[in-house]
Amino acid sequence: MQWKIPLSDLDFGPEEQAAVNAVLQSKWLTMGGVTEQFEQAFAAYVGARHAIAVTNATAGLHLACVAAGLAPGDEAILPSLTFVATANAVRYMGATPVFADIHSADDLNVSVRAIEKLITPRTRAILVVHYGGYACDMPSIIDLARERGLKIIEDAAHAVGSDLGGVHLGTWGDIGVYSFFSNKNMTTGEGGMVVTNDEAYAQRLRLLRSHGMTSLTWDRHKGHAWSYDVVDLGYNYRIDEIRAALGKVQLEKLPANNERRRHLTQVYRDVLFELSPQVHLPFARHAGTSAAHLLPALLPSGTNRPAFMEAMKAQGIQTSIHYPPIHTFTAYSTGAKYSLPITEEVAAREVTLPLYPTMPDEDVWKVVEAVAQALISV
Repeated sequence: MQWKIPLSDLDFGPEEQAAVNAVLQSKWLTMGGVTEQFEQAFAAYVGARHAIAVTNATAGLHLACVAAGLAPGDEAILPSLTFVATANAVRYMGATPVFADIHSADDLNVSVRAIEKLITPRTRAILVVHYGGYACDMPSIIDLARERGLKIIEDAAHAVGSDLGGVHLGTWGDIGVYSFFSNKNMTTGEGGMVVTNDEAYAQRLRLLRSHGMTSLTWDRHKGHAWSYDVVDLGYNYRIDEIRAALGKVQLEKLPANNERRRHLTQVYRDVLFELSPQVHLPFARHAGTSAAHLLPALLPSGTNRPAFMEAMKAQGIQTSIHYPPIHTFTAYSTGAKYSLPITEEVAAREVTLPLYPTMPDEDVWKVVEAVAQALISV
């Protein structure tokens, strides 16, 4: 349907079109020089030594799990309140995802205390998710991981441009993964980036990205190699030049767009407090600078959420849910039973409201007025 106010929208203009046209005119479409430029620019932006562009963040998480050495019989601790790809990447390795509860209705990130209680001799890694672009308690998580000898993989899909203490989220742990899906703060349609400060990880990630081959088509095109060896069981997780070109332009727009997102988030807080104070917005107090990827709102307890969302739809306003907890999915319903009371209570009340950098301030008022009307009707 045609939404009056969509959940998200692209900030694309003539710059993106020109970048794509330049790639088409070059007649080199697969991973090459533009991808290298994008990786270098991204690494510089987040302050990482290495950035490896991939087909999507799911592929990036899989590569991160491979590089971190997850294996059958291992366990990795992660939140259930995240997109299923975070857990799927662990299962791709034959390892077991172990779900930890979140902090509270004010902080939807994974709880360090909950993580600590779940560590066993089989635990090999912690996968943290910076929900909505808001920072997990990385100093405490790193201290815990070092004490227990665990790897840290950051799912920073929501957090491109977020920082904590001046350090970009995604660069605190061993490996970080970002998403450039169509609804993300910067987008290439599909795409992702893996970052690390470890040289050995970087070499392995690059090797695994392209079939475990020692040279690429681009290397041979430039005359730097004439053949190749395959030295590892790799994958076809390469990005292409068109998406890399889009990524370069989107990266340039990111700081201003993230600032706009933060402004709109504050407008939401002010207007909701005035018109619908019974709706709770998490992360009122948070550490660091957020990319403000999502605007999660918690409806009053007992609200008929499907009816509320239908009432918003009737007013032309798109909403969503972030997320149905992974441990409640059919594919994850066998095996261990979890006690995640905070996750389940928050997930039952959460509705995501529209937020995107080209959204006018007055549309926030329209959304909140619709929220007030929808709550009355249900």
